[in-house]
Amino acid sequence: MSHPSQPRTVLVTGAAKRLGRSIALALAAGGWQVAVHYRSSQQDAIDTVAACARLTSASAHFDADFEDEAAVRGLLPRVVAHFGRVDAVVNSASLFEHDNAATFGFAALEKHLRSNTAAPVLLAQALHLHVADRAAQGEADAQGAVVNLLDQKLWNQNPDFVSYTLSKAALEAAGNMLAIALAPRVRVVGVAPGLTLTSHMLSDDKFAQLHALSPLGRSSTAEDVAATVKFALENRSITGTTLLVDGGQHLMKFDRDFSMM
Repeated sequence: MSHPSQPRTVLVTGAAKRLGRSIALALAAGGWQVAVHYRSSQQDAIDTVAACARLTSASAHFDADFEDEAAVRGLLPRVVAHFGRVDAVVNSASLFEHDNAATFGFAALEKHLRSNTAAPVLLAQALHLHVADRAAQGEADAQGAVVNLLDQKLWNQNPDFVSYTLSKAALEAAGNMLAIALAPRVRVVGVAPGLTLTSHMLSDDKFAQLHALSPLGRSSTAEDVAATVKFALENRSITGTTLLVDGGQHLMKFDRDFSMM
């Protein structure tokens, strides 16, 4: 994606902290203007914007609740209004709440599908409309790209986090369909990390132990994932596929989710 006369702008969802923040910073360092999306972590978003602004020409934060369809539909137009254009969307925001076969219910699944599947699809739809509008206005090489953050567990099933896993499986399928439907203007690529960051569910020692459980002896780092997202955005020959960045963890059988081991 090359626009020598104008800076490229990317919307990164869930960019206030954790993996989304790392992606935002890596893209800013690569010259992208970054729209930092957040739901409720406003101060973290402000901090991420400040860090991005030290690396690139412009950055700004935008709030939206991904369980609210109107808020999702309004997000990309707000970013366009601020920056003048958007060239890419990275769908990093993700709801991750535990359920299993015994506790599964409609409410939990719907909540995950709204945030993890429907919102990314709507943002891809909005980017395609925006790029098509630019093409109609005479931009001959108007192009866009979407990167969806998935999960290595789609290729290595376990019985934990049923609703989350179903929502990510639906997003992976949606990515393939969108890659066909939105071509040739918009590419759609999946990036599937392995165990990347620790959480309140894991001690530091346990995280280090689990992170080493892979054929390469290490899973993904936030820097690995961010570099892969940047590669997917900038390589114009990639669409309709998923890049697994997990040290090969998807090749190993785990009976439980990492957070439950």
